[in-house]
This record gives sequence, structure tokens and C-alpha cells, in this order.
Amino acid sequence: MKIRELAKHWEDSAKGRLIKTGYAVHLDVEAAARLAAITEMYPKRSAEELLGELTGAALEELEASFPYIKGQHVVATDEEGDPLYEESEHAIGKTQDLLKAA
Repeated sequence: MKIRELAKHWEDSAKGRLIKTGYAVHLDVEAAARLAAITEMYPKRSAEELLGELTGAALEELEASFPYIKGQHVVATDEEGDPLYEESEHAIGKTQDLLKAA
């Protein structure tokens, strides 16, 4: 989900699965004020829910921003018969660990 889609998601009040692991997040004054304003705008959501969804959306966008680095071996073909290559070993450190966590 993109960050710009979160407002619509919050308005619809859909809920995602949550994990039991907690995180302590320290915000600067400006970020804390923005979070307080968003919490007032979407009173059905707690600040923790909003932060969790913002973090998830930011991580998705970050992952999408990583460049694709083509490997040397063809692992499949697409619908048009064009080769799909494995990810380069140089990209594995950046994206593979993030994808494994998902």
C-alpha cells in the first residue's frame, strides 16, 4: 500500500493483522505534532496503529525504490517469452533480506 493510499484506508477503517512485538519509536517534535494531528483526523485509529501502517507503507515504497540488478541466469520467461533473470548477487544484500522478512 502506498503512503498516499493510507488516508483512504484509514477512512474505511480496515484493520490488518498485528504482531505482538512492540517497538519504541522516538519522534522529533514536528513528527509528533503531525502524528497528533493525524490521530485527531482519524479517531478510530490509535497513534500506534497509524505509526504501524505508515511504517509498513514506507517500507513497501523503499523496497520498490531499490534498483533491479539483473543476474546472469535465466530463471523463467514472461508471458511474451522474454527471459526473466535471477537477481544479481549484488542486489541480494539490499532486497533479498527485506523480501525474506515479508
